[in-house]
Amino acid sequence: MSPIKADFDEVVERMKHGRQLGHASFEEIYYLVFNPAMILDVKRQTPAWISRLKNEGWDPEPFSIAEHILAIHREHKLRKIWLTADAKDPANVEKANQSLANALSTGVLQESLESALKALEVKPRGLLLVTDLEALHPYLRIGTIEGKLQGKFTVPTLFLYPGTRTGKTRLKFLGFYPEDGNYRSVHVGG
Repeated sequence: MSPIKADFDEVVERMKHGRQLGHASFEEIYYLVFNPAMILDVKRQTPAWISRLKNEGWDPEPFSIAEHILAIHREHKLRKIWLTADAKDPANVEKANQSLANALSTGVLQESLESALKALEVKPRGLLLVTDLEALHPYLRIGTIEGKLQGKFTVPTLFLYPGTRTGKTRLKFLGFYPEDGNYRSVHVGG
């Protein structure tokens, strides 16, 4: 059995039992942490994992960070300005990334995630499966969003997290960002 399969099995077992009140949080937030080199493997396995969750009685709803970021950037009021500036200076990637990061830092991605959580509240076995976290690079990290949504995780939420664990609550996004210990979640793998 592959390590990522074993880690997924473990996270499913933990979700079955739920979380107990602890010093960090009682919200059912889980991270399946995997080596960034395995991003494509995880993407290939995700449809099977969704089927398995359904077979186990869950009602999983995928939430692709990449798709939401793309939609935000496509619909943003500054899109025409971004495209014009990019056409004038296509090599200035840093400036373009900063502008796009500013658009995401307004909380619109967080609001999308919160809406998805709210929509699942009516489902007795609803579960939010957050994928494509690597699309947050170089804009922001999911720990920031998780912190701002504290108290709003009303259904179990599973993040597929490309990175490494450096302790019980510390993670390094994509394996190269500085470690962050502000997570209030259960981490499996990594």
